[in-house]
Amino acid sequence: MSSEIRSDLTDEQRATVRESPLFNDDLAPVPSDQRNWGTWDIAALWVGMSVCIPTYMLASSLISTGMNWWQAVLTVCLGNLIVVIPMILNAHAGTKYGITFPVFARASFGVLGANVAAILRGIVACGWFGIQTWIGGFAIYKLALLALPGLENSAVIGLLSGEHIDVNIAQFVCFLIFWAVNVGLFVWKGMNSIKYIEKWGAPLLIVLGVALLIWAYQKADGFGPMLSQPDQFDTVGDFWKAFFPGLTAMVGFWATLSLNIPDFSREARSQKDQVVGQLVGLNTTMPLYAFIGVAVTSATVVIFGEAIWDPVELLSRFDSIALMLVAMFALTLATLTTNMAANIVAPATSFSNIAPRVISMRLGCLITGIIGILMMPWKLVADPSGYIFTWLIGYSALLGPIGGILICDYFVIRRTEFVLAELYLTKGAYRYWGGFNPAALMALGVAVLPNVPGFLGTIGALELGPESVWMSLYSYAWFIGFAVAFIVYYGIMTLTRKGDAS
Repeated sequence: MSSEIRSDLTDEQRATVRESPLFNDDLAPVPSDQRNWGTWDIAALWVGMSVCIPTYMLASSLISTGMNWWQAVLTVCLGNLIVVIPMILNAHAGTKYGITFPVFARASFGVLGANVAAILRGIVACGWFGIQTWIGGFAIYKLALLALPGLENSAVIGLLSGEHIDVNIAQFVCFLIFWAVNVGLFVWKGMNSIKYIEKWGAPLLIVLGVALLIWAYQKADGFGPMLSQPDQFDTVGDFWKAFFPGLTAMVGFWATLSLNIPDFSREARSQKDQVVGQLVGLNTTMPLYAFIGVAVTSATVVIFGEAIWDPVELLSRFDSIALMLVAMFALTLATLTTNMAANIVAPATSFSNIAPRVISMRLGCLITGIIGILMMPWKLVADPSGYIFTWLIGYSALLGPIGGILICDYFVIRRTEFVLAELYLTKGAYRYWGGFNPAALMALGVAVLPNVPGFLGTIGALELGPESVWMSLYSYAWFIGFAVAFIVYYGIMTLTRKGDAS
């Protein structure tokens, strides 16, 4: 794997691509002399993204399938060890050429077809942006209630009420405040805002997480009963039936970032920085916080007489106002660090790539924020089975194929060699058929098909029993999609190139 940096366009090339409708300063390759992200910056990025409520509750979803605590944490570890492989591979192009994910996708999907991959990735980020912003706003709301308890009785907003949740004025205002902090920081400082927030927030979040663990241990005089209970499987076969879908879910958790990681690795000073930073940041923080979630929840059985998986609910029960203030601040910071990096950059670059001359990354961030509101995250959180565990997890059936196509094209077909300037030209080497590469679109479609029946069965649109072969395939959605897309894309591109040569 070459560590050579080739992100510097010649003056002549830069003058040419600047005239192209596919170019703007946000999508331009980052010159080698402007790279300032080292190993710690990349690692801190992953610490900041990993410390969030979904990570804290990851192990609980696995324990609910029958696993004991160490089986659940081990599954989280294995999922992260697997997903870090495509993460590092896709990051290579970002570091070598200084390009964003949408520009990277132009080589395989075509200069216009790249919008298909980018928008599929971007829309799911908009949904997560809304959810994380609602969670952060709710933490602010809980803090506000300490000073003004009467806010809980503020009027309910009719348009924001539904079957699952009622939103009052105070809650919505707190949501908008946190929304403004997320969007405002990025619009004001751009990518640098993410670097500084993650750099200073990462060590603080680690310290606060360990402090929460110590608090739970001391309060419960141990970690409670959950860490001593056995798994609930009658046979080894029953374990594997729970393990493989759980492993797929763990891989799917970061399948989104495994695609748009070039958005960050383009700032890395070297391949070593991005590889070591990702390995250390992701594969230590995720297992640690998954364990903290299990251990602290187990302790709550002793402390409060019930298992409390939701950290917002747990922190609201602290008997010390000062402790609750610190805890809620930590929760808000954790949500901010995740949201800024994981859920703003990807859709911002995706929207910018649609019309680079019109949409900057800052405008793309505003569009992301508006879509995040329109998706009504308060309802999505209130009914997670209809969104988080169906639509968003179903997205791994799309994201896996995209990853397979990108990696096949970059490492197998092109041997990591791009003509950098051509990625910004409408009539360059990556135009294919009217700006679209049929091979990539066909591979994407073929790879998605095996997972469609399982998805329809999951949402109830198709009657399939749990033992159905289609439901079994759906348990491996990301893996199947990745492998099928890789093979189909390689086959079509190889035959096409031979046909061109003849």
